[in-house]
Amino acid sequence: MVYYKHNAIYLLYSSVKKIEHNKVTNVFKAFTLDGNEVSIDMSAVNTKATELETADAEKATAKATAQASGNTKLLALGLSQEEATALTGFTPSED
Repeated sequence: MVYYKHNAIYLLYSSVKKIEHNKVTNVFKAFTLDGNEVSIDMSAVNTKATELETADAEKATAKATAQASGNTKLLALGLSQEEATALTGFTPSED
């Protein structure tokens, strides 16, 4: 989640060029290029970070769904699983 919070800060505050994160206190401080501290709204940062994380998860799900669908279509065309995997690199799970 720290990765997404960093990205959220950069997206929400265009003047921010450096972020410090205290892992013990979980406090984020943002700074301009000149070293001036930028006041950040952590509620807005947390909301944006959640949006970014959700978007990444949705992209991963969509990609996995498309791979499985494409694999199924290749098998329906008469290819063996080995041939489909050789073409696409997709290997279905053993479930």
